[in-house]
Amino acid sequence: MSVIERAYFSGGCFWCTEAIYKRLKGVLAVKPGFSGGNIKNPSYKEVCTGRTGHAETVEVIYDSSQIDFQLLLEVFFKTHDPTTINRQGNDIGTHYRSIVFYSNSKEKELVTNYIDFLNNKIYENKIVTEIVEFDKFYEAESYHENYYELNKTQPYCDLVIKPKVEKFENNYKNKLNLGNR
Repeated sequence: MSVIERAYFSGGCFWCTEAIYKRLKGVLAVKPGFSGGNIKNPSYKEVCTGRTGHAETVEVIYDSSQIDFQLLLEVFFKTHDPTTINRQGNDIGTHYRSIVFYSNSKEKELVTNYIDFLNNKIYENKIVTEIVEFDKFYEAESYHENYYELNKTQPYCDLVIKPKVEKFENNYKNKLNLGNR
């Protein structure tokens, strides 16, 4: 039986994060937007100023009978650098910070335990990913949706997103939804 759930992740540029999550089996939709800020319905331009407090975020709508929150977490941490504050590569600013938004105590516990595991076993530098209770998600303007798929020849897509997607696809071959590209 299908159980539709939502998860929210901020891992740098939402174009990258969207391109990765939409390739997973069990993920029904991925929407780019903003969370974690202090104004209602911010625009991309407003968020990029760093004055709204929002981070670029993706809403991952998934069927929990096909994929679980734990795998979504694993993918999140393996596809961005959770040890850098307010940046991913050359993308710098508070809107690029790393955040997992939890919706219930079980998710919070999973995130906390996974970060503890990663800090003790995987990463040399301390993970700076914020663990924040989910409040509100604001969808970004429509031109951000499917950005990678629609703009593959753009330099940012070719030089930044494409290598991340290729690495992800190589590491998660058995978890890919090949029809969802």
